[in-house]
Amino acid sequence: MTDKAGLLLVNLGSPDGPNAAATRKYLGQFLHDYRVIDTSRWIWCPILHGIILRTRPKKSAQAYASIWNQPEGLEGDLERMEAPLIRITRAQAAGVQERLGDDVIVDIAMRYGNPSIGDALDSLKARGCTRIAILPMYPQFAGATTASVYDGVAMALEDRMDVPELRFMRHYYDDPRFITALGQSVKDHLATLDWTPDVILTSYHGLPQSYVDKGDPYQGECLETTELLRSELDMSEAQLYATFQSRFGPKAWLQPYTDKTLEALPGQGVKKVAVMMPGFSADCLETLEEIAIEAHESFEEAGGEKFTAIPCLNAREDHIDLLAELARERLLTGWL
Repeated sequence: MTDKAGLLLVNLGSPDGPNAAATRKYLGQFLHDYRVIDTSRWIWCPILHGIILRTRPKKSAQAYASIWNQPEGLEGDLERMEAPLIRITRAQAAGVQERLGDDVIVDIAMRYGNPSIGDALDSLKARGCTRIAILPMYPQFAGATTASVYDGVAMALEDRMDVPELRFMRHYYDDPRFITALGQSVKDHLATLDWTPDVILTSYHGLPQSYVDKGDPYQGECLETTELLRSELDMSEAQLYATFQSRFGPKAWLQPYTDKTLEALPGQGVKKVAVMMPGFSADCLETLEEIAIEAHESFEEAGGEKFTAIPCLNAREDHIDLLAELARERLLTGWL
């Protein structure tokens, strides 16, 4: 058997299709993860199965349908299309593969949904990979994201007699190359506009405040990314600052909230806003629908005049360069 190194890019995931059945299956897997929802299963499971999975999938499916990828030749056939997050991650992996060459096999997996971590590990093993590096596609560490990838890999291997040598990346939120790529993406996007934002928000996925109180470093790493980006762009704290989106349930989440901030800004005289999402390595439902559509509408309804969502780094050349260099330096050293 060929003794090769494998590199697995792992992101959150998406339903297999923009319909209620696929969304229900995906949400069931996602919301069963104890790192995502740490409430007692005796309390949480009746809520999840009795209420949430009966009501939320249809609404979520409609949101996914509004942003679902439409490759040429498949217009209108939503079931044969691929979610933006999956499509972009595949493009990222292809770019990283090109940069790293034939000595490593690059593949992708999703923590929830398909392609699954287990299937990806099987595929790498079948291609001769006895050493596998895991690159969670989350710049900032959180128990609900990066640590959950660790869990997903462990669960995929727990019944196997033969397991590969493994390496994991924890985070890259403060890597100078990451900050430079973020800054350049802002400059490139603003150059396409005929107006200048009064404020730029860096919107990160939210987390229950209780998780941070228990020791999760996520909030601090998000704020550090924003501080470094502020220096990169030579902007003041009033011009660029952090907010948190996507809160869920009755618990207090990290603040300030993105939606509430955007609703309040017009009343403070801020009528032109740009929002970027430095915690997401690829555009997905939370960026393309929650921010670019819902947040945009809310801002204008509150009196805002100009709004733009800055795309994630996605498959930009500088982002692919960064991912390949991180993999080579921090994961693959001594293997290639």
